[in-house]
Amino acid sequence: MSIADKLDRVLTRAEEVRHLLSTAEGGQFGALSKELSELEPLVEKVEALRAAERARDEAEAMLADPELRELAEDEYLAQKEAVPRLEREVRLMLLPKDSADERSAILEIRPAAGGDEASLFAAELFRAYQRYAETRRWKFEVMDYDESELGGVKGAVAEIQGKGVFARLKYESGVHRVQRVPATETQGRIHTSTITVAVLPEAEEVDVQVNESDLRIDTYRASGAGGQHVNKTDSAVRITHIPTGTVVAMQEERSQHKNRAKAMKVLRARIYEAERAKLAGARAADRKGQVGTGDRSERIRTYNFPQGRVTDHRIGLTLHKIDRVMLGEFDEIVDALTAEDEAARLAAEGE
Repeated sequence: MSIADKLDRVLTRAEEVRHLLSTAEGGQFGALSKELSELEPLVEKVEALRAAERARDEAEAMLADPELRELAEDEYLAQKEAVPRLEREVRLMLLPKDSADERSAILEIRPAAGGDEASLFAAELFRAYQRYAETRRWKFEVMDYDESELGGVKGAVAEIQGKGVFARLKYESGVHRVQRVPATETQGRIHTSTITVAVLPEAEEVDVQVNESDLRIDTYRASGAGGQHVNKTDSAVRITHIPTGTVVAMQEERSQHKNRAKAMKVLRARIYEAERAKLAGARAADRKGQVGTGDRSERIRTYNFPQGRVTDHRIGLTLHKIDRVMLGEFDEIVDALTAEDEAARLAAEGE
């Protein structure tokens, strides 16, 4: 089907939905209203594209008239430039949507190779994401934070709530490498350490059916530096989903009930993402047409402190502003990854 035919179908369907809404009731009204709200931005873009095409063609016809040429030239050049831009925007809107893009997300960070230095950097990157969430007015709630003796983390989990959180953060999943001279290094040698980041779309109960009979729930006395209250009660919870072998432990709250609720939220997110990954793996075209996301074994980025640079290896982007990135300024990286992903998907769609 040509792009023109697809656009005609969109406009026709929007008209059908508007007509059906005039007589719809109850649940049907809600479903149709939702469909129309999703169609309307595309309809507006299609109408803008077709108006630009008409204006371009009319101005081009006027160029042949010596008396009108000067008047038409600026209009022709403006519309000639606008049409390809609008075409690309329309094609992007026609691409299949990731159903998880508009969701909130679960962020998990853990040190990998590098001992104390990896643990310290994991804590720093966790704070950088927290600052990024604040700049975008997202709600950042720490769900679990297992602090190490030197002030790093053995593992940290946060829930980030807001519209489109997963769409912005999904490219962060993978191995992040740091190169710098640790504070404990006496001879000034640069050490290389790694941490893993996982960003999971938040799952609702309707997305993932978890049977109580499939769970093994253990409670134990939480551990923590300094012997806080968490050491004195069996408030920590470890939940194992037996069918998948997924294990989630949570100890941040004083209440066992609250820790269990948080652990279930993370458990659902992990199972939901595993199912999504399985589906994506079955689609060769989808694999071909996307920037690497979600593979925790893939080294995606290097933070080189001596040179003050951050390099994203998937798209070859290097920024010499590591201090700004560590303050939570991720937009330039995220925008570049999003643009690259869109270009790859458009190219795959056109093959």
